[in-house]
Amino acid sequence: MRRVIPIVAVPSQPTFSRPNGSGLIASPPLALYVHWPWCVRKCPYCDFNSHESAPQEAAYLAALIADLEAALPAIWNRPIVSIFLGGGTPSLMSGETVDALLAAIRMRVPLQPDAEITLEANPGTVEASKFAAFRAAGVTRLSLGIQSFDDRKLQALGRIHSGAEAQRAIDLALTHFERVNLDLMYALPQQTLPEAEADIARAIASDASHLSAYHLTLEPNTAFHHAPPPLPDDDLAADMQDMVETQMADAGFVHYETSAFAQPNAHGDNRCRHNLNYWTFGDYLGIGAGAHSKLSNHEHIWREARQRSPAAYLAGVATGQLVSTRNDVMATDLPGEFMMNALRLNQGVPLPLFAERTGLALSAIEKSVLAARRDGLLDGDTGRLQPSTQGRHFLNRLLHYFL
Repeated sequence: MRRVIPIVAVPSQPTFSRPNGSGLIASPPLALYVHWPWCVRKCPYCDFNSHESAPQEAAYLAALIADLEAALPAIWNRPIVSIFLGGGTPSLMSGETVDALLAAIRMRVPLQPDAEITLEANPGTVEASKFAAFRAAGVTRLSLGIQSFDDRKLQALGRIHSGAEAQRAIDLALTHFERVNLDLMYALPQQTLPEAEADIARAIASDASHLSAYHLTLEPNTAFHHAPPPLPDDDLAADMQDMVETQMADAGFVHYETSAFAQPNAHGDNRCRHNLNYWTFGDYLGIGAGAHSKLSNHEHIWREARQRSPAAYLAGVATGQLVSTRNDVMATDLPGEFMMNALRLNQGVPLPLFAERTGLALSAIEKSVLAARRDGLLDGDTGRLQPSTQGRHFLNRLLHYFL
């Protein structure tokens, strides 16, 4: 009996400096995350920083630009490899606002020529009508929050779209975007294995190039946590997970990360580059209400968080108090933080990446690696830090070797 549970980062304490005995360490890739904090309705399973109050679109756009400008000294002249507009429901923004935001970003920071620009969208009719405008503004990848195609399951999840609307949104998205992701969930309230199979089969048939399939979990501070719905037991949920992996493999998808599957493409890589940067311990700047950053220079790695409430964030523009917390990362925390990300990748990462991204010698994790290999949770000496099949199924247990 097993269950893969989403990993939650462990807060760090100051401080850390980066001597590795070989001079300066090259800066890791840098991504940009932009948070839109508003939704039409708060879903009962959602623990993200989202709010049902009316968006203040013009004021928020100005705040985002001010936030980026204030952060420029920390990222000066570093190229952006990807931009992710998340939420909340960013597709509630008008096409004009997305265009103005991306134009403002391009004027202030250098973007790599092939930078991936993802926007999260709900499949409701209002949002879908804007897909052409989002593509014209420069969005290159759309991520649709489908969750299920079953109307009863969607209602139980508090979603405001129907299965038919989900299918229409997918069809429309694929007319404007070569790269489309579908977010799905399984182990839903009272879901049977055939119902979960039907959702996965319909998603595969849609021709989307990327699918994310998540086990529904009852997160603290959510309506579902306070009043849990009837969910499949652990054995049935594990059967659903096995079914998802088998169905995806049979359809030719590569299972490259705990919950992510990509179709191979002769003309490009359909894996989410923005998320790959997280998993390989790259840097990212987060702007917007409640956004988080992980940044580094040649001496320090630090984490920041913006003011969480939209009202406090907007007020922070005038006072210069956009950042609510900033903490340097201790050297003792780095092995756990690095592995917490890297081990989500089914192929793991090359051994040298640990030293390159943390500034620590491999000896800092040697005993933990040997113990995890001895217990069958890490693959043998392959030149990679790679979870075994057992390690992927018991990811939390594997991570305890490094925390």
